[in-house]
Amino acid sequence: MSISESPAIVGSLSPSRAGDFMTCPLLYRFRVIDQLPERPSAAAVRGTLVHAVLERLYDLPAAERTVMAAQALLDPQWSRLLEHAPEYSKLFADESEREAWVGQARKMLERYFALEDPSRLEPAQRELYVEAVLDSGLMLRGYIDRLDVAPSGDLRVVDYKTGSAPGPDFEAKALFQMKFYALVLWRLRGTVPRLLQLMYLGNGEVLRYSPDEADLLATERKVQALWEAIERSLTTREWRARRSRLCDWCDYQAICPEWGGTPPPVPDRRPGDTTRGARRAATDEL
Repeated sequence: MSISESPAIVGSLSPSRAGDFMTCPLLYRFRVIDQLPERPSAAAVRGTLVHAVLERLYDLPAAERTVMAAQALLDPQWSRLLEHAPEYSKLFADESEREAWVGQARKMLERYFALEDPSRLEPAQRELYVEAVLDSGLMLRGYIDRLDVAPSGDLRVVDYKTGSAPGPDFEAKALFQMKFYALVLWRLRGTVPRLLQLMYLGNGEVLRYSPDEADLLATERKVQALWEAIERSLTTREWRARRSRLCDWCDYQAICPEWGGTPPPVPDRRPGDTTRGARRAATDEL
């Protein structure tokens, strides 16, 4: 398809925002349409820190990628985060609480080294921004933690999670994000990734999946259906609240009708998408 034949972009969607809508359409509205602020959580910020360390780890020569080297990166990366978001310093009541929080990050890095040897890897891309426009005009976009390319050309998509691996009943939801990335890469490069790998540093488990074209076509249909549902909500201005266990961590309970609250009037705004910083600080992709 030539540039002149490219479809007009009708909207954009990332896996985290798609996940928001599947979890609770009202949550999607509050984050994307209203763009209401959320308080950073200690767990989410720790995830941001660990991701930053693992990204910088691969700047080192292969032989120097050790557990001690990774842990030595924690303090400078924490200082860098504070430069961009000084409010993170208020997450802790005192220094001992912060040290305990950093200690958990150290354990996550130890688990990472138990899962793979970074001295034997040379990622093709880290923190890779990808976007592709479907035939419908919907743009899919997001950031991939790591992309590995084998000498054969096979692609491996790697995502670090600082939580624990989900149970069997929730694996499909966890893999949706990875299939989303695989779909974007397929549309960009014409190659279906050979392996999707989720590394859970909270408990040291790895979830692997090998997709095929049928998987990615099904994912494309699902993403398109989600966007059509979002478009309907935009037209009707109705954003249904959906109660779940995730409500316990939601900042918007006070204005949610499921909890006796009243949402503000719907603003006249088309949905956009979050920046990398907002994604790492305030969403559940960690």
